[in-house]
Amino acid sequence: MFWADRIGKEIQDTRKPRDGKVFVIRDEKTLSGRVHIGSMRGVAIHGAIAEVLNEYGIPNKFLFELNDFDPFDTVPGYLDQEKFKEHLGKPLYRVPSPEPGFENYAEYYGAEFAAVHAKGGFFPEYYRTYKDLYAAGKMDALIKTALERAADIRRILKEVSGSHKDESWLPVSVVCEKCEKMMTTRAHDYDGETVGYTCDRSPDDTVPCGNTGRVRPEGAAMKLFWKADWAAKWVAMGVDIEGAGKDHSTKGGSRDVSKHIAKEVFGYEEPFDIPYEFFLVGGKKMSSSKGRGSSAQEMSELFPTDTFRLTLLGKEPMQQIDVDPSGDSVPRVYDWHDEIAEKVREGVADDFTRLHAFCQLPKDRAEGRAPWQLRFGQVAFMVQMPHLSLEDEAASVKGSPLTEEEKAALKERAEYARFWLATYAPEEYKYELQKTMPDIALSDVQKHALSLLKDFLTEHARTGEELHHRLHDLKTEASIAPKELFSAIYGLFLNRTSGPKAGWFLSVLPRDMVLARLEEAVK
Repeated sequence: MFWADRIGKEIQDTRKPRDGKVFVIRDEKTLSGRVHIGSMRGVAIHGAIAEVLNEYGIPNKFLFELNDFDPFDTVPGYLDQEKFKEHLGKPLYRVPSPEPGFENYAEYYGAEFAAVHAKGGFFPEYYRTYKDLYAAGKMDALIKTALERAADIRRILKEVSGSHKDESWLPVSVVCEKCEKMMTTRAHDYDGETVGYTCDRSPDDTVPCGNTGRVRPEGAAMKLFWKADWAAKWVAMGVDIEGAGKDHSTKGGSRDVSKHIAKEVFGYEEPFDIPYEFFLVGGKKMSSSKGRGSSAQEMSELFPTDTFRLTLLGKEPMQQIDVDPSGDSVPRVYDWHDEIAEKVREGVADDFTRLHAFCQLPKDRAEGRAPWQLRFGQVAFMVQMPHLSLEDEAASVKGSPLTEEEKAALKERAEYARFWLATYAPEEYKYELQKTMPDIALSDVQKHALSLLKDFLTEHARTGEELHHRLHDLKTEASIAPKELFSAIYGLFLNRTSGPKAGWFLSVLPRDMVLARLEEAVK
């Protein structure tokens, strides 16, 4: 059973909406800068569960919180350090946007991330932490409860995670009334009406102003520390379903702490959990500020919506996803999509065809379209060969004319292939057809094999499949190692030792050119 169906049925069988009407599904992201592709894992998992429940006729709504009320703790390397350094420690909504046209820093990166959601076909209801929760007063009562029960929260932290807090510690970060920073403040007492604070902390060289004061715990004057904040948000939004990355979901981890705070302090049972693994980029859980191609936006630019959804939904939640734009991952993802589509065309009914359905947008799912497509690696090669007609060669590989839908799909894939070649593709995928014979040394064994190949091609034009079989036979007939044979072929035409599938490669080159080059090589 496809994982989203399995989880959806478990929810259907074991849970009831808290309000008796609609399941509330929630996810969030702190908008501290360009968002890593890993954050799309949660969006996709929660989005897929919402889609499954919709299919089952179960009312639900998918909420996504754009967190603009965490502190601006680091200036990303891609921004002007001097320009933004003065804003360190402030809530994100009080930091200026890197580009004009946006209300603040968080809105700028929130819009970028929301666009990636849309590219993936996920359209949650958005709300902001500052404006829609704290400033709107939805957290006021919860903050007061957390302050009144601060001793219990300290106890939970110690018992669940081993974190020790002294008796003066309070679970809030106050926004300084003078410098507007929240990373520099220290809340030191709650008298039942106001919280006392001092702006005297200097984390990560963030400069405090030294102000002291007392503020009421309402109207966004302060924010709950994040484990209590997480629990309080479940209560404020009436959350029924919310998963989290595996690092949060371990025993003693953030989710475990928040679960206990929710139940013991706020009297609220935790939402249905869906733990999930990381989305890696080239085997690493790198920051989008450091890894080229690792941001959600950059990754989304490599795939059309259906293939992008496959990267996000194609594996079980507790399986890692690893895509390296600068390696061979991109062609392999496209091939994976094509293999699943082929099963759909063959009428195979299994989890893979269900996955293919979820690669489509819900509005298109019933049609079950799976047009034939030329493999991405072949397309990437062909767009570098100006003498080739992409449509004609695709029809030749397919064995019949392309439909209009297949032509449109081919054109789209060619655009993505050109983009990948221009941005991330490794050198092994970049080809330049040599106009003249390269200066390469060939052994007698290689020349003998090439001579036999020339004789085979002299008779008449050959298809890629025919050439593939002939090359296979040549390895035995000419007593040549595969590496020797193929390096000779690629060397003659590309001046390199590797390339695309050799039989197909030779079949798409001009026949006269191939014969002339082979003739020159075996002299």
